[in-house]
Amino acid sequence: MKKLCFTKIKYFFFSYVFFIFINMFYSFYVYAEDTRHVKEPIIPESCKILIANDKVETNDIQQAVLLCAKKHQIVSLKASDDAKHLYFYSGPIYIPSYGGLFIDKKVILSAIPDPSLYDLGNKTCGTLDNLGKGCKPFITIQGNSSGLYGFGYIDGQGGNILHNKNYTWWQLSTEAKFKNKKQNTPHLIDIKSGKNSIIYKLNLINSPNFHIVPYKTDGLTIWGINIKTPSEARNTDGIDPSSSQNITITHTKISTGDDNIAIKAGNSGESKNMTIINNNFGLGHGMSIGSETNTGVHNILVKNLSLSNTINGIRIKSDSTRGGIVNNIYYENICIINVKNPILFDAHYDDKEQGNKIPEFKNIFLKNVKILTPGTLKFNGFDKNKIIEVFLNNFSVKTGSIWIKSNTTIHGKINNNINDNNCQLYKIN
Repeated sequence: MKKLCFTKIKYFFFSYVFFIFINMFYSFYVYAEDTRHVKEPIIPESCKILIANDKVETNDIQQAVLLCAKKHQIVSLKASDDAKHLYFYSGPIYIPSYGGLFIDKKVILSAIPDPSLYDLGNKTCGTLDNLGKGCKPFITIQGNSSGLYGFGYIDGQGGNILHNKNYTWWQLSTEAKFKNKKQNTPHLIDIKSGKNSIIYKLNLINSPNFHIVPYKTDGLTIWGINIKTPSEARNTDGIDPSSSQNITITHTKISTGDDNIAIKAGNSGESKNMTIINNNFGLGHGMSIGSETNTGVHNILVKNLSLSNTINGIRIKSDSTRGGIVNNIYYENICIINVKNPILFDAHYDDKEQGNKIPEFKNIFLKNVKILTPGTLKFNGFDKNKIIEVFLNNFSVKTGSIWIKSNTTIHGKINNNINDNNCQLYKIN
């Protein structure tokens, strides 16, 4: 009798301690986030102004960027005085340390749709193969304190017929899907080994492939930009940080044909310490982590996010060929409406793949999350030893939603009483 009584007391004691711990954690935990103190960027001084004449300007732009970078200044692209000329047509542009471009209001920096300009040497850009790595990006940012600024447009011309071809970049991507091949198409902007880079107030449209890819970058601020590419344009991710850290993405609006944002950690290193705050997502595949997570994704804060008409809402995806630890992920003040899969955490992203890189998603926190329309919520852990662990706090889901749960532990209560009909939109520019 004494032993039974002691067992009950021990059970209630540890249950009480666990309850107190969880409540204290939700009240006092320190967010994972960008470790920098981020302020709204200031546009640097220009050392040269180029005036639009609706002609090819690759060499003039490139030479001006290199010259101004030596002075720690940038190049301004402006419309003609009569505002009749707004276009700068260009091939690939390289921006070194302390360099940059300012693209003025209504001005359009347009990528010439000619695969030969982006080819890396094997004459595969603009074709299909088994690799899909034959093109250089339209803009490459590298080094310290470089960036892109302004209120104008960078147009990737993904829907324009390619020179000496009878198809567009987007059509090539669609063909690749049906033929089980990889398309060789350029990214719009790559940031390679950047340090405190900036992309500020621009409109990015019609990318042939991914819009922004920070790779092995430490310190990046993306502030007040608008990304817009048609939903049918395949593999046109908005922002894909890869093996990077200390990134803030804020006051942006993203509508694309693939992931609005996808944080990745492939063979080149982990991704960590990121703040994604005050953003609006339209068409696209949602706020994603993965599918490459094999070197780890840690300490990510996603706060004040509205998702409307995306296919997925919050998503973490990986499988045994590219999996790793995804840990300390915080979602707060998230509103989801008209989304097929509001929550999708899947450690079997490609269930046909077999490998030894096992995904593990743990310490996933969802606070003040509202799902205003019914959808499917899927939590699919890898197995009983690599479960998904999720903590809920003020988590509301519209009645009629479908729950799929496997190898997952969910802590917290679920509320089905929702009176809101719309999501708050956050200020962009």
